[in-house]
Amino acid sequence: MLRSPKFVQCKGITNCLRGIRNAWHFYYALILVIKVVCSGFGIALFTP
Repeated sequence: MLRSPKFVQCKGITNCLRGIRNAWHFYYALILVIKVVCSGFGIALFTP
């Protein structure tokens, strides 16, 4: 059974969007980790 080129293009677009979604999740997770680490350092600096 042959697939139409339109189906292949849509599948490629879907894979591209999946990669973009994963990149956004990675970005927000990285920002969250940085905030947690920096807040830990901030608390350590203010405690005697």
